[in-house]
Amino acid sequence: MTTWGSRKCDKIKVFYQEHLHLDEEIRYILEGSGYFDVRDREDQWIRISMEKGDMITLPAGIYHRFTLDEKNYVKAMRLFVGEPVWTAYNRPADHFPAREQYVRFLAQTA
Repeated sequence: MTTWGSRKCDKIKVFYQEHLHLDEEIRYILEGSGYFDVRDREDQWIRISMEKGDMITLPAGIYHRFTLDEKNYVKAMRLFVGEPVWTAYNRPADHFPAREQYVRFLAQTA
């Protein structure tokens, strides 16, 4: 479980940097609220507002970031399929197979 807020300022700065994971990221918001930003096909940001009770699944290889909203607090749980892997790779990270697979998926659905 992860808690982000003003008392965890250094931790939230890590999540605000644009990054990707080599595995799927599943987040469930337990308390508070914030924003996930993800990139669309044209590499433009899409902002997704998240609040208590919301869940999001981000595919492996998608560039994203997270930031708090004006309430400055969120308590989120990350769920994993298989063994937990927490590693985030800051952009640019286009050389990873997970990113290459995600880009191919986008091209097929265009």
